[in-house]
Formats: sequence, C-alpha cells, structure tokens
Amino acid sequence: MELFIQTAFGFPFAFFLILLALVAIYWLLAGLRVIRVSCFDHDSLRDDHLASTLISLGFAGVPASFALSALIVTATPIAFALSLVLQWLPLGLLRLPLGFLAIWAAFALASSPSVAACHALARRFHHSRRASPRWLLGETVVVRQASDSEGRCQATLESDSDVIVTLHGKGAGCNAGERRVLVKHVAQEDVYRAVPAEEYLDAHARLRKLHLLPRHDI
Repeated sequence: MELFIQTAFGFPFAFFLILLALVAIYWLLAGLRVIRVSCFDHDSLRDDHLASTLISLGFAGVPASFALSALIVTATPIAFALSLVLQWLPLGLLRLPLGFLAIWAAFALASSPSVAACHALARRFHHSRRASPRWLLGETVVVRQASDSEGRCQATLESDSDVIVTLHGKGAGCNAGERRVLVKHVAQEDVYRAVPAEEYLDAHARLRKLHLLPRHDI
C-alpha cells in the first residue's frame, strides 16, 4: 500500500494528477456553461498550432478540449503503471530523466486508443445541439456538385454523410466527387475554405520532414 501511495504522489504520476484535476475543473465549468466547450478552437488551422497538432495526431471532428481530455484520461492509468515500475526500481539519479520518458511514453501509448474513442463519438458531436462549426476543421469532405457561378458548392463529410457543408473558395472551383479538407470557417458567410486532400497531406508530409509536426498519419 505504501508503494502505491508513494507512486500516486511522486514524480512522474503527480504530473498526471494535476492534469486530471485541471480536466475535471474545465468540464465542471463547461457543464455550468461558465466557459464554452469550443474555447480552444479557432476559425482557421493556419495559426492554430494546438488544433493542427491534434489533427496531425488523428483527432478531427471533436473539440480540441475533448481530444486533450481523452488523451489525458487514457494516458493516466498507463502513466501509473510506468510510475509504479520506476518507484519500485532503485534508479537513483536516473529517476528524473526516466520520469520524463515515462510521461512521453504514456501519451504515446494512449494516442491510438484515445483517437479511436474520439472517432467513435465524432458523430454525436456533429449532431449536438451545442455543436460548433469549428469542430469540423481538419475533416475530409466529398464535393457533391461543381462550384456555381459564385464559387460555392455543397459537400458532405466523408465520415458522416448526414452532415452537409458549404464550400466557398477563392481560387479554382470544386469538382463533383473531389475530396477536400476543411481548413477554415468563415463565420460571416457560414461557409468553409477547403483544400484538395492531396495538397493537405503533401503539406503535412513536408512539415514532418522539417520536424515541425509529430510523425503521425492524419
């Protein structure tokens, strides 16, 4: 029992206790509607490094706050198991660097199951009464028909065909059947800017080569 107590309040697991407390406080405030669920989401992925990083990890279609919460909650039991091993071993001065390594490993191991959980719940967020257009950024859509004279066209989410969005591009128009990725929401017009899926993936591949994004598939 003493080992479990020392593990729970020692490094590195104490770091996750703090994160869990922050998650609990955040969702309490969100439930009381003191803050918005979408407070971490922005209208564009261009300057939103948090959303871009989460999408590069596979979190798309859900609020950034929910994605972070899912990642933290999933990583916590993994972190406790790793911390328990570190607490049991006589590591001496190696405990600190190995503690930081355990934190990274916990998040890395939690990434896939938390992404899967977010994907399973994405449709509920799409149809929620409190849904925000920002939550769709990073999602892939399929164009239903070519752009009209004003450059607008309708598209459906590839992962949820019940969700229809309007695209309005500044450059070349859309073609029916084309796959595009939503990168910006224009609130004044309630339309989205989107880029061809191939260009979006190519851009992220180049960023990964420059070590500007984690090496995860979208």
